[in-house]
Amino acid sequence: MTKKEIVKQISDETGLTQLKTKDIVQKTFDAIVETLLSEGRIELRNFGVFEVKRRKPRKARNPRTGDRVDVPPKSVVTFRPGKEMEEKIRDLDHSTPMFATSGNGKPT
Repeated sequence: MTKKEIVKQISDETGLTQLKTKDIVQKTFDAIVETLLSEGRIELRNFGVFEVKRRKPRKARNPRTGDRVDVPPKSVVTFRPGKEMEEKIRDLDHSTPMFATSGNGKPT
């Protein structure tokens, strides 16, 4: 699902214009990013926790040449789903496909 699809769905459900809804959705995403930059963590109850973590430097291999490469340390964002989301995902019926694919293995 894309941001545009999220905006349309929320707009249809609330009766707000897509332009106003897009602004609200974008401001929500911006607030999440700003909080991660300033505090390094944001907890959204019943949804999950986004957290900035620091990866240590490591050694890797270039897949084409096989040469060893030093990978520098870097910051990454992790997400840990909340209990409510975990339960809903766990309760999915795994006997039916979750996503439709376009034949190349990618969701449509």
